[in-house]
Amino acid sequence: MDPLIIEAAINGGTPKSTNPHVPRSHDEIVASARACLEAGAALVHHHNHDGLMEARHASEPYRASWAAIAASHPQAILYPTMGGGGPHTTIAERYAHIVELDDAGVLRLSIIDPGSVNLAPVDDAGLPFPIDLLYQNTHADVRWMVDTCLERGLPAHVSIFEPGFLRVALAYRAHGRLPAAKIQLYFGGEALPFGLPPTPASLDAYLAMLAGTDLPWMVGVIGGDVGTTLAELAIARGGHVRVGLEDAAGARDCSNAELVEEVVAPAHESGRRVATPAEAAKLFGFPRT
Repeated sequence: MDPLIIEAAINGGTPKSTNPHVPRSHDEIVASARACLEAGAALVHHHNHDGLMEARHASEPYRASWAAIAASHPQAILYPTMGGGGPHTTIAERYAHIVELDDAGVLRLSIIDPGSVNLAPVDDAGLPFPIDLLYQNTHADVRWMVDTCLERGLPAHVSIFEPGFLRVALAYRAHGRLPAAKIQLYFGGEALPFGLPPTPASLDAYLAMLAGTDLPWMVGVIGGDVGTTLAELAIARGGHVRVGLEDAAGARDCSNAELVEEVVAPAHESGRRVATPAEAAKLFGFPRT
């Protein structure tokens, strides 16, 4: 099989009250990213200080962090998050920091979120918390993201939160309109009930949809633990694995690098080598070096 690509999503919206190891400052982000890369990760995804649902994200903090990370790991693949969608904003505003990072010549991987999803944790009764939070990406937004990536020659992390997201991505693929892509299959853990649960049957459903394509795919569990559910299945079936404190649920006293190491061990046991950043770029078909 191809070498296993590991992504580390190192912070997201996870607060330090959940895990004190979550990196939030510039220095913490740089140190955590470097530790993950040294542990075996090829990709690092992180957020800056902008809120999850804020429309306009600043590009300068990304540039500063990436420059420091690249000083020791020049081939690392680093990519940002998206601005929050809704009637208060436009896709051009939400994508502005991505355009700025590309204009600055520092962006190797963009992001396409081809659909909308309700996201809420469970409350004390075990029910979805009654908040008005919709992560919105209309079909017009998706077309704008796809066209921008194609015009700029940008490869993309394609987020799949629900099966409908993958149907949309595959429609673009069928008509030759999908950029070079990494298909990110997100499963909803117990703490965040969305999409398909992290089970073998759910993975089978997604892989059936991907059959006949050559699209590389990666699993991740948001609000759960990919290391105890899907990681070994992905390793055995030729997929790739995302870990990190952005996704992990609960107050585990662990670092991002330790979560990476938890995937490296079963990969070695299965005889599957861990990919370097340069190998990951080649396997994903990323044209940029």
